Amino acid sequence: MAKTVCMVGTMDTKGIEFGFIKEQIEAAGVTTCVVNTGILGEPQLAPDISADEVAQAGGSSLKGLRDEGDRGNSVAVMAQGAAALIAKKYAAGEIDGIISLGGSAGTTIGTTAMQALPVGVPKMMVSTLASGDTSPYVQSKDISMMYSVVDIAGINRLSRQILANAAGAIVGMVNAEVSQAGTDKPLIAATMFGVTTPCVTKAREILEAAGYEVLVFHATGTGGRAMEDLVKGGFLEGVLDVTTTELADELVGGILSAGAERLEAAGEEGLPQVVAPGALDMVNFGPPDTVPEKFRDRHFYQHNPTVTLMRTTAEETAELGKIMADKLNQAKGPTTVLIPIQGVSAIDKTGEPFDSPEARDAWRESLKAHIGENVTVIEMDAHINDDEFATKLAEMLLESLK
Repeated sequence: MAKTVCMVGTMDTKGIEFGFIKEQIEAAGVTTCVVNTGILGEPQLAPDISADEVAQAGGSSLKGLRDEGDRGNSVAVMAQGAAALIAKKYAAGEIDGIISLGGSAGTTIGTTAMQALPVGVPKMMVSTLASGDTSPYVQSKDISMMYSVVDIAGINRLSRQILANAAGAIVGMVNAEVSQAGTDKPLIAATMFGVTTPCVTKAREILEAAGYEVLVFHATGTGGRAMEDLVKGGFLEGVLDVTTTELADELVGGILSAGAERLEAAGEEGLPQVVAPGALDMVNFGPPDTVPEKFRDRHFYQHNPTVTLMRTTAEETAELGKIMADKLNQAKGPTTVLIPIQGVSAIDKTGEPFDSPEARDAWRESLKAHIGENVTVIEMDAHINDDEFATKLAEMLLESLK
């Protein structure tokens, strides 16, 4: 059965370009569904879903948006309307992937619609913004962004090839066959950094031997958000939250924050969770010259040319202990915190650059002072990357999962 790609965009201003993509996709044996999100004029490419339908799904009407004349609000309404309609069509089994193209407005609308689809559904965004910071558009979803190089303004020698490549990419993605072997195993999420890799690797091996499939998320801000999105989506059986470092970036002002709600999803959903203070010794910045001036007298470690780590102070780790306790106290499911007394990362141990018993103790005492009776707290005279600590993490999660 032929697959269907949803084409979302402003068919009144980009209809020519979308028409070219449509021809490419359909020539490859894949059908299309055209969703018009343009409100300025008549569509250059006949849509299957009109702009008025999209506007109504976004809580307005095409006439209302035109009369109002507020471009920012129009983009927001059409983005939300497209997201609602496309999520509905995917749930009904009517589409298999999505492609969009545009500048700032088109990218906002297209990626908002893509955000409404589950991880794993093919998503292709051709954008004039794709060579810059794409995090506001990708967020925690698997959106493929292709830089348009030239503006999306007609079909020319260069744009023809780029748009053809994008069409070929989405066709390949929707037609890709993925083996479903082993997908019946229950899923566990784990969070990891390079400085906690030995711990997570050992714990993962134990959990996999017990019959679970472990999804490991790099705790880079988007990684934590992606993990918690899966929690909220009901995909997971439990969480091994070893690397809670994103909380330090949120508190202090680093670049890898996962937002103020990090460490709350598993508790809200009642999932078993085992938590550790992995990499709470550090706040992340880019190259040295990107570190804010107010931190210039702090203790740093150059992880690599593009990553500068700043040691958290005892005052900051004490505050992190309270923040974590307050969040975990709200948990509706089995919750355990394991404390590695000898250090929380590869560079937080005796003889290493971020070794600080004072900062570790400040976190530990603060957490213990604020934690509720619903949370089990276990202290171990071990380092976070010791096999015995990793084994205990896995064992406690397996016990909670029972």
